[in-house]
Amino acid sequence: MRSMLLVVLLLAAGVALAQAPGNDFLGLARLKNFSAARVSSENRYVFSNDDSKHIMPGQTLVMADFAGPGVVTHVWLTVADNEYGWPRLLRLRAYYDGKKTPSVDSPLGDFFGVGHGMERDLNSIMVENSSLGRARNTYWPMPFQKSCKITVTNEGQRPVRSFYYHVDWEKWPALPRDLGYFHAYYRQERPAVAGRNYEFLSIRGAGHYMGTVLSVIQTAVGWFGEGDDLFYVDGAKHPQIYGTGTEDYFNEGWGLRDFCGPWSGSPVAGGELTGARLGAYRWHVPDPIPFTKSLWAGIEHYGWTYDPDGTVRSGFEERPDYYSSVAFWYQKGVNEDLPEAPYGDERLPLGNATQLSVENSIQDVTTADGKASVQREVDWAKDLLFFQAQGKGARINVPIDIADAGRFEIVALLAEGPDYGDYVALLDDQPANLDPRKPATSEVPAPGPEVFHNYLPEVYVAQDRPLGWFSLSKGRHTLSFVCTGKDNRSAGYNLGINDVVLERIPASAGEPEPETKPQLMPELPPAAPAVPAGTPVYRGVPQSAYREMLAHAAGSARAGALRALGAFGEDAGPAVGEVTAALRDPDSQVRSAAAWALSQIGPRALAAVPALAMALSDSSPQVRDLAALALKAMGPTAAPAVPELIAALNDPVAYVRAPVADALGAIGPAAGAAVHPLAERLLAKDEQGLVLSSIASALGDIGLQAKDALPALQQALSTRRVGAAAQEAILKIEGKPVPTWW
Repeated sequence: MRSMLLVVLLLAAGVALAQAPGNDFLGLARLKNFSAARVSSENRYVFSNDDSKHIMPGQTLVMADFAGPGVVTHVWLTVADNEYGWPRLLRLRAYYDGKKTPSVDSPLGDFFGVGHGMERDLNSIMVENSSLGRARNTYWPMPFQKSCKITVTNEGQRPVRSFYYHVDWEKWPALPRDLGYFHAYYRQERPAVAGRNYEFLSIRGAGHYMGTVLSVIQTAVGWFGEGDDLFYVDGAKHPQIYGTGTEDYFNEGWGLRDFCGPWSGSPVAGGELTGARLGAYRWHVPDPIPFTKSLWAGIEHYGWTYDPDGTVRSGFEERPDYYSSVAFWYQKGVNEDLPEAPYGDERLPLGNATQLSVENSIQDVTTADGKASVQREVDWAKDLLFFQAQGKGARINVPIDIADAGRFEIVALLAEGPDYGDYVALLDDQPANLDPRKPATSEVPAPGPEVFHNYLPEVYVAQDRPLGWFSLSKGRHTLSFVCTGKDNRSAGYNLGINDVVLERIPASAGEPEPETKPQLMPELPPAAPAVPAGTPVYRGVPQSAYREMLAHAAGSARAGALRALGAFGEDAGPAVGEVTAALRDPDSQVRSAAAWALSQIGPRALAAVPALAMALSDSSPQVRDLAALALKAMGPTAAPAVPELIAALNDPVAYVRAPVADALGAIGPAAGAAVHPLAERLLAKDEQGLVLSSIASALGDIGLQAKDALPALQQALSTRRVGAAAQEAILKIEGKPVPTWW
């Protein structure tokens, strides 16, 4: 089926494949004129089962880097992470033919059809997510002529402990020149702008539109989705495609509900309360939307609204809900003109999150008809506040401390399992998630608080459960969970709480926006400014412009200019001086961006080594982490920083110690002075596994000079998930052959 789909899509791109029409299933039997290959996170050491990668905060992992011509046909990945919203914090990019601007630029979760940083199953032709949303697959064909590089960047604050992936591709002797390049682009508005329709995509060029993933957070009660979809092709004054409602565009009717189909579906359907998350996808594979000059695609943001007393105000009024989306399309050439997407936390549902590890406050937890305890390392390194409940009515009370008064959304990250019960949430003894509306079309009363059904045949951590938006005073509040029963299949009434997340709500959220003059005609982006042929550009702008911006900008704009310079890679060598100077900026986000940029420039940033060595003692752990990653990227040329790297092995933050060890390994034999400190750290009590693996690998990369570390490595052989790295290191130090797959 998927092989035939590739044929169909290539035909849609304008390619006539001889003797392989899209409805000819004999095409599956015809001999192929390409070679199939895969790159993966596989450990090349034969006797290791650690087939994943660790991605530190700020680090960019290159998943694939192919020489063409070829076609990427399938990407699979699965991730173990314990940061709230991590599918929104991991950023997936794909670059074609050596371009600096990515043609795919999207949060990982949204690219795979599910927004809001959630994990959800999705079963469609183009994207398939299974295992409770944890195993992600995409089958979009991605043809390229010269090269294709696929990367993922951790823009969060915690390390990704396990990142597994496959990238399958076909190496062709030649591809037709008129193939379109696959693109995907993320954007957001919080809230959707008054007087202007929400925009999926606005571009100049020739190609065809192939799909939309839309995610919405409701800032007030009511149905958000009365807005119509609109597609303006080639500068038309009126939309050639004009819909009848948001759910209608996604091939649903009368609202969105949990549903997945081959070409459309809604994997997130959280209801109509304030804070409700909704998300849907629509693949235009059977019905692509061609354009030859330009395309504007978007949707109205109108819906039902209510007065404070719960009565209906309007059935069709513009709403200030939070919108985000990914547009998918094929285009002639590579689009380099779209603006930079939001960075990191800016993409979280409300743009910020404080993640509370409630198990650490167990001494202040109280219970009724049950017992509280802490379970460590559950479901890939996640800790739980575990409540062993006796039955219906059992209750656990968890303290939540608010540093400053304000409006907050509270999200509980709850576990599910075979002996778990059903629960409702209370905040300060008041039910959460109540519907304040009055019945409009019937006498049926509004439903009570949401019941969280936590039975699952396997243990899963953690399902994100939004509890509502609250005005909270400064001080201590109590979040309670009360058992209402259990599934008949469940062996118990238990509850597991991974974390509680506080998201501060902007003061204006949900308020009617000031009226503006309606923009009936969408605006296309301006034509890209002319630059000399052959000049590298990032998003249509040459490096010189970003250097000029860096000289005058501050705060987030300065950080953005630094990240743009990093996108030029080694070609940003001339800017090393300005980037290095930014390591002294008073703003930690600017210093982080500078260290990241230097990590992308690599060995051409040799002059930055002393400043990076100093940055290993920065007050921000993310700056220290990225400084170590930058030194790692410089390899043996970073040897002058060895003393500072040795000191940083004792950094209080694990995700700093791991890249510090990696940097020492990249320096190689010139890091011989680090052998004894590395060996001591390898035997440190309670050291985290990701650090131990990096230390063992570093000793192996130092090689023969690390022979004094052999006793420590021998002791590490029995350590779970470190033993294989220690075994490989021993072979390297002893000068013996290391059996590898390639």
